[in-house]
Amino acid sequence: MGKMTGFMEFARQEEGHLAPEVRVKNYKEFVLHLSEPEATIQGARCMDCGIPFCTSGCPVNNIIPDWNDLVYRGNYRDALDTLHSTNNFPEFTGRICPAPCEASCTLGIHELPVGIKSIEHFIIDKGWENGWVVPQIAPEKTGKKVAVVGSGPAGLATAQQLARAGHDVTVFEKNDRIGGLLRYGIPDFKMEKSHIDRRVAQMQAEGVTFRTGVLVGKDFPSNVNNGAKETISPAELDKLFDAVVIAGGAEQPRDLPVPGRELKGVHFAMDFLPLQNKVNAGDKIKDQIKAAGKHVVVIGGGDTGSDCVGTSNRQGAASVAQFELMPQPPAQENKPLVWPYWPTKLRTSSSHEEGCERDWAVATKRFEGKGGKVDKLIACRVEWKDGKMSEVPGSEFEMKADLVFLAMGFVSPVSQVLDAFGVDKDARGNAKATTDGVDCYQTSVPKVFAAGDMRRGQSLVVWAIREGRQCARAVDQFLMGSSVLPR
Repeated sequence: MGKMTGFMEFARQEEGHLAPEVRVKNYKEFVLHLSEPEATIQGARCMDCGIPFCTSGCPVNNIIPDWNDLVYRGNYRDALDTLHSTNNFPEFTGRICPAPCEASCTLGIHELPVGIKSIEHFIIDKGWENGWVVPQIAPEKTGKKVAVVGSGPAGLATAQQLARAGHDVTVFEKNDRIGGLLRYGIPDFKMEKSHIDRRVAQMQAEGVTFRTGVLVGKDFPSNVNNGAKETISPAELDKLFDAVVIAGGAEQPRDLPVPGRELKGVHFAMDFLPLQNKVNAGDKIKDQIKAAGKHVVVIGGGDTGSDCVGTSNRQGAASVAQFELMPQPPAQENKPLVWPYWPTKLRTSSSHEEGCERDWAVATKRFEGKGGKVDKLIACRVEWKDGKMSEVPGSEFEMKADLVFLAMGFVSPVSQVLDAFGVDKDARGNAKATTDGVDCYQTSVPKVFAAGDMRRGQSLVVWAIREGRQCARAVDQFLMGSSVLPR
């Protein structure tokens, strides 16, 4: 694949990007896709490795060596078709996927891996630029109706696959716009929302109906309701549709129950991030949470925390600090030990590059403030031994904090949805359903399926797409007795 000796001749080239001092002035994407000559060279680095572990490292099992070779040879249209054969939305993954495929690259054992994500980004952008991404309308209708609850990547992938199989699909979304956590959880500077809009237009042309502002179930807390104007019950869906797929996101955040948690200025990350996306879309937001001129502390070292850092800097924060409970990981993984699996190592995001004080092995003990508003937090150093955490004696310290964001992950989907359907849950509060066998993706309730975060818990966009595609095949087989959709 690629040029036989390309991996020895050419170095890995990262995608270009705007300088931090330039990009923090707006919320636009700042990563530049490869040029044609650059993509050709990067495709040439793909080895004829015999067993391409990248395809198994990729959750959707992208046929990576094939489209690397096609890009190297300049066959961009064929590369796009190959990419789309396993991935409905490569413009999403080409921008925000952490690229587990690259961690599995055989070349990565002793050199820098093939720039798979950058090549994917190049292919799909080339496809849109040339008008190659067009609706794929089913030649025949089956007469079967399917409801999809949730319009994130799992719901969108499920809906598109089922529509292409000839079913009438209706997607229900509680928010005012389609996209789920893609729309309101991912900052625009990582992925502009026009990418979602044009996929929605494609899916509408393929026959998918979208209904926004609709809650499925009842008794939702205000932070989950999000202004929905209509509710529909699972019983109604059961009457109207031949199958139902629940594919919402994992939106139940992990809390930090320490003294002072109730103070104003301490927020969940997802109370903060969606508001800026709404403002970027032209909405007027009353009492928007803003970091301008404030000392911001982000608790949690993952992607959501990083997104809070980037957004706070763009809003003009006076300072931004990010704490992580776990120890600082090594700068370089032990490749012979962990390859081809995803390694634990120090990762510096683009948001960190824009300005952030980072610290590890820190636990927050309490928040303090005046007049009911937080103005500092008290923390301490911790050490880990045999999997147990203990406070380092005499390590307590305080930090100024006008605004605190809790970004410590998500524990489960919103329970009200699963409770409304009455489906069995697993030990983590997710919908209980297997991914193999005759009844794969089916819940304990007849004709109700679950996919994405609803079934597996908080995960990556690429895992959501995989589950949506596989769930669509399971639904198609349930309705028709067999399926030609790919698994």
